[in-house]
Amino acid sequence: MQRRRQKLIEEAPSPGINPETREEITQAAVRLAESAEYANAGTVEFLADEDESFYFIEMNTRIQVEHPITEMVTGVDLVKEQLKVAGGEGLSVGQHEISLAGHAIEFRVNAEDPENDFFPSPGEVTAVEVPGGPGIRVDTAVFAGYEIPPFYDSMVGKLIAYGTDRDEALARGRRALEEYRLEGIKTTIPLHLRLIDDEAFLSGEYDTGYLERLLGEEGSSQREPL
Repeated sequence: MQRRRQKLIEEAPSPGINPETREEITQAAVRLAESAEYANAGTVEFLADEDESFYFIEMNTRIQVEHPITEMVTGVDLVKEQLKVAGGEGLSVGQHEISLAGHAIEFRVNAEDPENDFFPSPGEVTAVEVPGGPGIRVDTAVFAGYEIPPFYDSMVGKLIAYGTDRDEALARGRRALEEYRLEGIKTTIPLHLRLIDDEAFLSGEYDTGYLERLLGEEGSSQREPL
């Protein structure tokens, strides 16, 4: 789920492709890294169409923002593996040892106002309550009294929900979003709470332009007629 080519919600595994296509994409990514003799953390990105044909976009030679959902479903600490490779040790696991278990969803918490065209919301965070509990992980450095500057990326945290299946991950994510408090600034948390009950999102049948179409339709319906 994304807006203006910027991701807001990520999932692993993707509900939009079947296991056979997922394996084909995995093998394509492996072949690319091997052909380039690449040895470190990196992310190969593809786009898939309605027929599940997939197309290479780019490779980011770094840890991605959404690496926690990969860690949750594989049990592999990607940052640890990256540091080991950089230190000359090599990986702890081989590709044949990687398997997926459960489902993970990441909600990017940005200092933006979704009700005002995602206008940036820098300023002092006056109160913070971070959710916890089974299957919940929050990556953030924000604390009460922290001053969010206007000069950088607006992301101030990532809430990751893990479950044995997608339904459990969604239920845990919904509860955690309701408990997550960041006061003094506007955030994308209210938008996530709306999307987590959206029919298209729940079905897993949406594309990269869905959110912009949804928000555009809502904006049009709220405008006064000429």
